[in-house]
Amino acid sequence: MKRTGKIVLSLVVLAAILGITYVVVNKDKGKEGEEIPTVTVEKGDIVDKALAVGTIEPRVEVGVKSQFSGVVKKQFADVGSFVKAGAPLLEIQPTPTPKELVDAERLIEMRELEVRNLKAEYERQKALYDKQLIASQEFDRSERSYREAELQVRMAKESLELLRKGQVATDKGVFESIVRAPITGWILDKKVEIGDNIVPLTSYQEGTVLMTMANMDDLIFRGTVDEIDVGRLDEGMPCEIKVGALPNANVEAVLSKIWLKAEKEENSTVFPVELEIARATEKDPAHPEADPLPVTLRAGYSANAEIIIEKREQVLLIPERVIEFAGDTARVNVVLADNSIEERIIETGLSDAIRIEVVSGLDLGAKVREKPPKEIE
Repeated sequence: MKRTGKIVLSLVVLAAILGITYVVVNKDKGKEGEEIPTVTVEKGDIVDKALAVGTIEPRVEVGVKSQFSGVVKKQFADVGSFVKAGAPLLEIQPTPTPKELVDAERLIEMRELEVRNLKAEYERQKALYDKQLIASQEFDRSERSYREAELQVRMAKESLELLRKGQVATDKGVFESIVRAPITGWILDKKVEIGDNIVPLTSYQEGTVLMTMANMDDLIFRGTVDEIDVGRLDEGMPCEIKVGALPNANVEAVLSKIWLKAEKEENSTVFPVELEIARATEKDPAHPEADPLPVTLRAGYSANAEIIIEKREQVLLIPERVIEFAGDTARVNVVLADNSIEERIIETGLSDAIRIEVVSGLDLGAKVREKPPKEIE
């Protein structure tokens, strides 16, 4: 009976040993047969670029103002209208104060009184001149003073009429309190409505902006670039502008101006830049094979500009994440055909922060081992 128990115990121990051995062997085989994650060396284009954030704007935007005070009486053109320089935009009805009207009327009375006195003097001088009792110079002086006084009366009456009616007709034409377009272009915005009071533009006050106008055929991109990138930029670099409202538009531009002074923007330091827009086109989704069509850009579109610092075409590329950098040395782990791993030093080139150019050390199609994911502690 004891012998039988020993045999049974021996068989149990042997079975346990065989089971453990089977698990270990199969576990090792699983590791050997497990596929190593890799990335493949490919050919492609790579671009090093800086990002500018800004808007599409007219190069020059003009604020239309009046030289007359008063209220807006009539409107001749509205927002979105294209007008030529000199076209009427708004009519201003003068609103003179009672004092201004009284002063204008009293000025006419004073000028008329002066004319009567000078006329009497002129007639006396003329009588003396006809009798050759005074020189011609004295007579001419008297006549000139009389004619000037008559002209001043006319001017005072015209000023009063302009105050009361907003327009006056003279022998030189009709003068009216109408605000006209200072440039040929589009009306972008209207700041006043019919009946609004306005302040005129004078040498000591800015005046009320009535409308804004711009030439929409001359648009630029204005934005800012982070201080980290501005040292790598040069005027004349090509740019690609992405307009949020026009996802299919292709807007080409050139970096034309970089500010010398930085600005603070949300606790970061940025430099303003200006881009000349060269061309804006868009593919017709219904006919993708057709030539791109011109696209209309509007003032105020939000946009991002990619300033192309350097571009290389059809070079060897790998993800930058698979490289181990130690000083100036770059290393990767290459997975060979027999599934063995070889550490290799490579030479890198241009990077876009995601992919990097391989100058030497790897061939097209080579397999590079991925880095294992970091464990979350």
